[in-house]
Amino acid sequence: MNRFRKTSSLSAALLIASMGCALAQSAVTGVVYQDANGNGKKDKKETGIAGVSVSNGVEVTVTDAQGRYQLPVGNDNMIFVIKPAGYKVPVNALNQPQHYYAHKPAGSPALKYKGVPATGNLPKSVDFPLAKYEESADFTALVFGDPQAYNLDEIGYFSKSIVSEVKGISNVAFGLSLGDLVGDDLSLHNPYIKAVNEIGLPWYNVLGNHDMNYDAVADSLSDESFEAGFGPANYAYNYGNAHFIVLDDILYPDPRDGKSYWGGFRKSQLDFVENDLKHVPKDKLIVLSFHIPLMHNNEDAFRNADRQRLFDILKDFPHTLSMSAHTHLQRQNFYGKAEGWQQEKPHHEYNAGTTSGDWYSGEIGSKGFPDGTMRDGTPRGYAFLNIRGNQYTIDYKVAGAPKDYQIKLFHPKVVNQEKPGAAGIYANFFMGDKGSKVEYRVGNGEWKKMVYVEDADPAYENELYKWDTTEELLPGRRPSNPENCTHLWRGPVPRGLAAGEHQIEVRATDMFGKTFTQIGKIRYALPK
Repeated sequence: MNRFRKTSSLSAALLIASMGCALAQSAVTGVVYQDANGNGKKDKKETGIAGVSVSNGVEVTVTDAQGRYQLPVGNDNMIFVIKPAGYKVPVNALNQPQHYYAHKPAGSPALKYKGVPATGNLPKSVDFPLAKYEESADFTALVFGDPQAYNLDEIGYFSKSIVSEVKGISNVAFGLSLGDLVGDDLSLHNPYIKAVNEIGLPWYNVLGNHDMNYDAVADSLSDESFEAGFGPANYAYNYGNAHFIVLDDILYPDPRDGKSYWGGFRKSQLDFVENDLKHVPKDKLIVLSFHIPLMHNNEDAFRNADRQRLFDILKDFPHTLSMSAHTHLQRQNFYGKAEGWQQEKPHHEYNAGTTSGDWYSGEIGSKGFPDGTMRDGTPRGYAFLNIRGNQYTIDYKVAGAPKDYQIKLFHPKVVNQEKPGAAGIYANFFMGDKGSKVEYRVGNGEWKKMVYVEDADPAYENELYKWDTTEELLPGRRPSNPENCTHLWRGPVPRGLAAGEHQIEVRATDMFGKTFTQIGKIRYALPK
């Protein structure tokens, strides 16, 4: 064989080898296995787990009898296992679930805030360890809306007022933050992660619009720094009889004008939801978590077509819940047939109150952090999602207050006994909605229904007057102007009561049948 023929043969062999390598990189294979000794490596005696879903972010496959799977990949995939009920995924030293593998051979593009470094070629096998775990169908998850710190001082406010209150909490399965983990400065993701780690729970996170790479040129690249710090922005996991789906629902740059952002989903994200739910029994509770609420009455805020396709995908699942944040208000949103929901029972979206409240505004108290009451009068706090089988209830906990503090009253302190005037008694029922039953009585009077109103919370307005009429600067930052409250009730001040002090009692029942009471006092007096 002459030199030319030898060289040609060598080139052909190298070409074939490189083609084989390229073909190999078009698919990922691996095994989901029971990690009996907890070392994070598949040992010879450790067996694969059949029937576990694994995804590349769009397609979803199920492991075979030996626990093996195969999925197509490109140059930018987050490959993740969908934790089955009765198992747990490992967590790192910061309590972050390690349920994914980043496949970015060349790494993230150059951005102001770093993304995922180059991962190179895929390993021969991308394996996911699981540990058998006794997991109750009755459990509670801790839910945060918008921690959203813009600097280290605000990380401190978050830690002092929220984290310290739930640190070491028991009887809670895991935590979940509904986006806007920080406020645009993505270098604060690490301090946020360290703060949440103090709670001592496995912690899942949603991408918010203030967690994005604003210098990204395409929506698919706006989560690069989030992926570096937290893993996939779209993923799923099971716990008990509930199936959780976490989604990035921010389109950036806005496809309408290339500026700002828009609520919605890419087609590939909804394909993932559809593919995922093909492997989920219809009697499961489906819990969707995203940042921007579905906003059925505002096309400018959320792309209607995306919400409709999501509703179409969910039409055969009778037990559903959505959770969102973003608004820095607290609302119960319901979607019926008029909004494209295809079941008789409306779909409930809990638009959660935030841990940052009104962006850490308000007067800074003796404990070193601001009041932060939200623009609808809801005090800042956090929520507990309680799941019993495929049913759920939600409790809102006001930070720094007893757990039974669920209603804020606003009323006159003293009124003219003969002419009490047109003043009202207001009840802001934090977890209420238009259909809630809210009643009141004064003294030994009869219980009377309060009237639902959508108006600014007068207690919140009263706080603003303090800021706007002070002659000396107050510590902290003036709160935002009020928004109409969607859980506010009013009753007139009764006439004909005797002079002296009388008790105001308000009772309210939420959508889950839980009844709460709040007490106030009003004095009737004659003018001098």
